[in-house]
Amino acid sequence: MFKGAITAIVTPFHEDGSVDVKAFKKLIDFQIGNGINGIVPCGTTGESPTLSHEEHDEVVAMTVKYVRGRIPVIAGTGSNCTREAIRMTSHAENAGADACLLVNPYYNKPTQEGLYRHFKAIADSVDFPCIVYNIKGRTGVNVETSTLMRLANDCQNINGVKEASGDINQMREVIRQRPSNFSVLSGDDNMTLELIKSGGDGVISVASNLAPDIVGKMVSSALNGNIAEAEKLNAYLSPLFEAIFIETNPIPIKASLAMKGLVKETYRLPMCEMSPKNREKLKAVLQQMKIL
Repeated sequence: MFKGAITAIVTPFHEDGSVDVKAFKKLIDFQIGNGINGIVPCGTTGESPTLSHEEHDEVVAMTVKYVRGRIPVIAGTGSNCTREAIRMTSHAENAGADACLLVNPYYNKPTQEGLYRHFKAIADSVDFPCIVYNIKGRTGVNVETSTLMRLANDCQNINGVKEASGDINQMREVIRQRPSNFSVLSGDDNMTLELIKSGGDGVISVASNLAPDIVGKMVSSALNGNIAEAEKLNAYLSPLFEAIFIETNPIPIKASLAMKGLVKETYRLPMCEMSPKNREKLKAVLQQMKIL
């Protein structure tokens, strides 16, 4: 099972838009050095929609090679095209990734049967663990709990879900119905503690790009039953959880990392820099929390 605090890592770019491999490796070292439990390259936070297929493969392979088994690498390999998702997922498995993260097909809005067949086709094409990424707000479709449990029962290697539906009752129902070897991870930093208190296993986090040690400590405290400590850390982190979503992810988290000098603040259109007003709000939160 996948447990703990796992970072959906940003993809740094040079000013010319190419992937900044040197900065990426420094981010990986920063994460591992601060005790993070896993890394997800090429997720939404990694600006995967604007990576070419070749870049996507290169980032996944480079991450696996550089991590060298120190922590799990869960490669984002989802697509709204089942054939393309199968290709990327097979590549990630061959590159040595520990698992894949499969976002709902987006824009084409499949039925629940279509979702079932999509995820099953991908899982059947590989032998390593697959984690379903359920995020209706970005994809326009929700993986209903009955569909998810059907997949978990029919596909031995569908071993978890990143739940970003925003519906805590749905999350609790998934936890209640899941098989024993099935991980339920929050996809929203601000819902992580509530999910763990309901029996969940951790988070695939955006905030941990910036504060892996504190997010990790909050999650481990909650998983170990030290709820008072977890509540305290969650309250401390709450302004950060809010600030990094003041504009569309990953704009604020990348801006935050740039303020710390860890990456260049370079995006690929249609992502662009923050508005000056929101930048000042974000900076004020980071300074107040002594992150800057």
